[in-house]
Amino acid sequence: MRKLLLAAVLLTAVFQIASAQMPNDGLMMGNRQWCTLLQYTHTSWDEYWEGTNKRSNLNLGTFTGQNVMLMTNFGITDNLNVMAGVPYVWTDSDSYLDGQSGLQDLSVFLKYQPFKTAMGGGDFKVQVTGGASIPVTDYVPDFLPLSIGLQSKTASLRGILNFTHGSGFYVTAQAGHTWRSNITIDREAYLYDNELYYTDEMPVPNVFDATGRLGFINNRIQAEVMLDYFTGLSGDDIRYNEMPLPCNKMQATTAGVFAKYFIWQGLAVQASYGQVLSGRNFGQGTTISGGVTYFFTLGGQSQSTE
Repeated sequence: MRKLLLAAVLLTAVFQIASAQMPNDGLMMGNRQWCTLLQYTHTSWDEYWEGTNKRSNLNLGTFTGQNVMLMTNFGITDNLNVMAGVPYVWTDSDSYLDGQSGLQDLSVFLKYQPFKTAMGGGDFKVQVTGGASIPVTDYVPDFLPLSIGLQSKTASLRGILNFTHGSGFYVTAQAGHTWRSNITIDREAYLYDNELYYTDEMPVPNVFDATGRLGFINNRIQAEVMLDYFTGLSGDDIRYNEMPLPCNKMQATTAGVFAKYFIWQGLAVQASYGQVLSGRNFGQGTTISGGVTYFFTLGGQSQSTE
């Protein structure tokens, strides 16, 4: 039962697959527009990569991670948005071990659009996003994959390029870097990169991520396909017959689809599907989500999209 996988990152990566008006997409809320999202996400896998070796574990069986996230996004101006969100997460597996549950990390982002110009029958936009997160409960990070998070404080910075044609078709590319703080674990020593460290302080690798999106949007619907990649910039592999650690190097490529439909003024429903295609120290997970968003303008009527 020692061959578990560091898949809790699937729970913390929810911003990358959730919906429009997110830290890494090409959309902006207008001045005084406010959008709130309530979303349920379900992730499961029964195979994973131990280093680069793909395998399963009959003692663990199928891992399941679920969360409900509340996120809000406000347009301070047409070119500056602020976002905040926190998920409630719970985990389970087919093993005798009990999963964890509770509030995970509070994330706050600022999204700024410094450049926009008309070109090619549409608009080309450049955006930057900066953010930070902090754990809001004292959950245990060194119990993976059943931990609900990593207990690491983070800061991130990313750049976004978006072109939206007048017909509604768009393409978006983004890349970002996330810095992670060290964490404190409930042990006096651990092995990292085949070296024994006599300390309860453990490094958590920083992460580089990139996403490409191709989609269509108008006042009634939004639909897109996406390809997402992330990799730890340091870390080691899960050792044979050993449990995973937060200091392992994780890597994954995920393909997904997303759709949103406005059913009444600013009220919309949305759904997404994602499948991990390849990875390292990561679960080959399938993720589905569904949620409800509501747009309105402070001091005015509700809005549908940008």
